[in-house]
Amino acid sequence: MSDDFDIDELSKIRILDNETSTKTSQLKEECKEFMDKIDDFQGIVSVFIDLMEKLSSQVEHEKLKAIGSRNTIKSMTKQRETQQQQLLGLINEKKIHLERLRIQFNSLEKTEMEQREFMEQFIHT
Repeated sequence: MSDDFDIDELSKIRILDNETSTKTSQLKEECKEFMDKIDDFQGIVSVFIDLMEKLSSQVEHEKLKAIGSRNTIKSMTKQRETQQQQLLGLINEKKIHLERLRIQFNSLEKTEMEQREFMEQFIHT
């Protein structure tokens, strides 16, 4: 036989020797298995990426809600401070008005007392 070709057990002419042909077939099968594993891995990675994108979207949504809530709380705090200042101003106005009414009441009491004294003096004289 020549070194350029072989005859296998089925009496077929082969360019490669049996061992090389077997190793080539094994390598082909291993490559196919490797490609199948790569495909499986790509599928898993694709699912993982989709999951992470959904999670990222949910996190972003919650983040926006939190920012909105924080802004609402700040706004409410400012409104309460403004309202408190308005109420303190109103309280001061009412205190001033109350003091005026007290002074007026005391003045009226004094006038009433003076008029009674005058009437008593007028009646007794």
